[in-house]
Amino acid sequence: MADENKIGRPWNDDELDAIVADYFSMLRAELSRQSYIKSHHSAVLMEQTGRTHRSVEFKHQNISAVLEEMGLPWIVGYKPKRNYQASIFGAIDRYLSSNEDVVYRQLPPKVLAATDDVGTFVQAPKLESASDRPWQLERLIRKFDPVERDLRNRSLGRAGEEFVLEIEKKRLEKFKRPDLLKKIKWVSVEEGDGAGYDILSFEPDGRERLIEVKTTNGAARTPFFLSENECQRAAASAESWRLYRVHSFAQNPRIFLIVPPLNEVLHLRPDTWRASFS
Repeated sequence: MADENKIGRPWNDDELDAIVADYFSMLRAELSRQSYIKSHHSAVLMEQTGRTHRSVEFKHQNISAVLEEMGLPWIVGYKPKRNYQASIFGAIDRYLSSNEDVVYRQLPPKVLAATDDVGTFVQAPKLESASDRPWQLERLIRKFDPVERDLRNRSLGRAGEEFVLEIEKKRLEKFKRPDLLKKIKWVSVEEGDGAGYDILSFEPDGRERLIEVKTTNGAARTPFFLSENECQRAAASAESWRLYRVHSFAQNPRIFLIVPPLNEVLHLRPDTWRASFS
């Protein structure tokens, strides 16, 4: 039963640590394709904290909103709500700092089957001005940088490319072009990363489609890294170069396409400098 003295009062750190840990236990189960019952988890938290069901559910949605901003998976049943209590950022920081596997090991146990149905491809997000996020959230995002995390996760990148490769094969099968299907090449595996794209595919009329794949387990707006070589290839081969942004990969993979010129659809900011003595 809810404690009447707690209704409307901010959650304390112990309560926040408990609900964050419980949220991630559910998220682990979801990413591992294990069944769990949300209402059972909520009941335990209500008993533990004296909070109402509505309060517990709302806090779960706050956690989802923070994870979405961080480019991390979140529990689909808890739609993000962004009117955060500022102390939630500290609780998430404490948990992730002690459980880094949640951040850096996010592949599903088995790569999901590729499909070419219309549900896989979605509209790209609209270009927006910089959002006014709380400084505590900005600090959390910098600490667990989604761009750097996804860039270093080689197994995630490779799995995303494999996913797109299968989709391209199915697409050309649908257009009855077995001749072109045989010419599809996984360039990044067969030739290395220097080409400025990962997969050589084709349009149904035989024109080349040069596909650069960027994969994340986060939401569609999760930022990503583009190398100078990739940007140059996009500009030089604008008619054929395509970026496939694979997102929500560990749960429900979706793809949107980005077509050059890149500066019309993305905010491009120089990120690193190459240093040498000659």
